Amino acid sequence: MKHSLNSNRRHFSLSLLAALAFAPAGALHAQGKAAPVVLVVGDSLSAEYGLKRGSGWVALTEERLKGEKVPARVVNASVSGDTTSGGRSRLPALLKQHQPAVVVIELGGNDALRGLPLNMTRDNLTAMTRAAKAAGARVLLLGMEMPPNYGAKYGQEFRELFATVAREEKASLVPFFLKGVADGTDPLALFQSDRIHPNEKAQPTMRDTVWPELRKLVAAG
Repeated sequence: MKHSLNSNRRHFSLSLLAALAFAPAGALHAQGKAAPVVLVVGDSLSAEYGLKRGSGWVALTEERLKGEKVPARVVNASVSGDTTSGGRSRLPALLKQHQPAVVVIELGGNDALRGLPLNMTRDNLTAMTRAAKAAGARVLLLGMEMPPNYGAKYGQEFRELFATVAREEKASLVPFFLKGVADGTDPLALFQSDRIHPNEKAQPTMRDTVWPELRKLVAAG
């Protein structure tokens, strides 16, 4: 019996070595360690509000990562209606659960829509960025802009707070997440009937706006 067990063990070991020798690179990565996680913490713009499941920019980004054979897994922790305060309170548990390599923060628009103080939005984004970095993640901030009816001064200050946080915390930045969507010649063509949420046609543009900076962070290791 002992001889039979030893023989079986040798046979198993040889079979395993053979399987590893002919396994594709992606499979070896999967067996060696888990693929790095890209954690997206956002609001309705990232939570596929009003869209068919799997058609949002986050899902399209995951498809592109797979298509380009980039070993990364995307976790979409976005919640419709969320603010930077909500994201800040949710982030510690998300960092602990998913241990992401990259954290994408897409929050702030609802703060402005609710008239929340800009310094509170800035402080929350700063705290989230620092928490993610302390957990070993690289951070990408997705900046937003407000419509002209909010006033030129408010609009400028809101736009600049994202750049300020990114600069002071050494985080990556997409200056305007809805570039090519909200600033087009006919922006309403890319929005749902509520005129707030981008429609399905806009999602590839949103993915392409985020992709260059995100790809660099994922590739960084």
